[in-house]
Amino acid sequence: MKKILFASSALVAVAAAGTAQASEPIKLSVGGYMEQWAGVADQDVGESKNAFQSDTEVHFSGATTLDNGIEVGAKIELEGETSGDQIDEQYLYVSGGFGQVRLGKDDSAADAMGVTAPSVGPVGVNDGDLTNWVDAYLIDTVPSSGDQNRLTYYTPVFGGFRLGASYADDSQRNGSSNYNGTDGDGDEIVSAGVEFRHDFDGIALGVSATGENWGEGNWYGLGATVGFGNFVVGSSWGHIEDDYAQGENSRTAGDTDSYDIGVSYAMDAATVSLSYAYSEYGNRTDGSTTTSGEISTVDLGMAYTLGAGVAWKSSIFWFDDEADSANIADNDGFGAVTGLALSF
Repeated sequence: MKKILFASSALVAVAAAGTAQASEPIKLSVGGYMEQWAGVADQDVGESKNAFQSDTEVHFSGATTLDNGIEVGAKIELEGETSGDQIDEQYLYVSGGFGQVRLGKDDSAADAMGVTAPSVGPVGVNDGDLTNWVDAYLIDTVPSSGDQNRLTYYTPVFGGFRLGASYADDSQRNGSSNYNGTDGDGDEIVSAGVEFRHDFDGIALGVSATGENWGEGNWYGLGATVGFGNFVVGSSWGHIEDDYAQGENSRTAGDTDSYDIGVSYAMDAATVSLSYAYSEYGNRTDGSTTTSGEISTVDLGMAYTLGAGVAWKSSIFWFDDEADSANIADNDGFGAVTGLALSF
């Protein structure tokens, strides 16, 4: 499979190379975002974990179009604050009538194509920021392998349909700690997804089916949203097998099933959302023990556009987490978070 992928990459490079001399030089542009939050939370196991949270990235991007019409570009995402890898994502892409090929450190096709329930608050219920404020299991219906050095291909859109596939090796290049082998004996990661997006006379439909194989197991899921008038409603479901991302003959506490459901309503510059998520998990680890349990969480979110690139966002949230382990205490509570999100 590695030989096939290498050959495909070489063909794309050869196709793009012939007219590179005549194209305009690549010029980098700067973008990104900054989010600053203040919040309070009450939970059974102790005080709120934080009073303030922030998330900032600076994005550098650039592209050029060759004489044959093929676009070649790059994107680099610099973390504003981190104790680990300073670079979040970095990849190059080649786009044309054939679709798009990406090569570099990036999310998988499954992660990029997964549809989940609408949610506009800063906390959310699905792969959001709940664990920044309280001690709980983080629900995620699209639990992909994150930023990895990988090759990804997206087809052109045909009648609203688009397909994508990703392949990551096990080389641990660029210091990634997510691989578990540097000598070829680790686990390769294969991801795939299909999505359908179309507007039917004012009704916007979005549907996805995604999945990933890593180690001896898989995760897979479905998602859908429907937009009509000022409303968007949606739901998603994901299943993680107990040996996903584990070594051979390794098992966690059990399979995990998660789902979310939500609705949002837009009013001029303001949007509000109400979302709920539930997970019966078998892959929560306290550092030494993996356990199972279940969690429910609700988020009431608000986003108000103050100006170009400036939004005020707030969340009021509640959760109830029951773990089947003496090492992880049951926990429930609630909280409120507000702040500004800037995009540039």
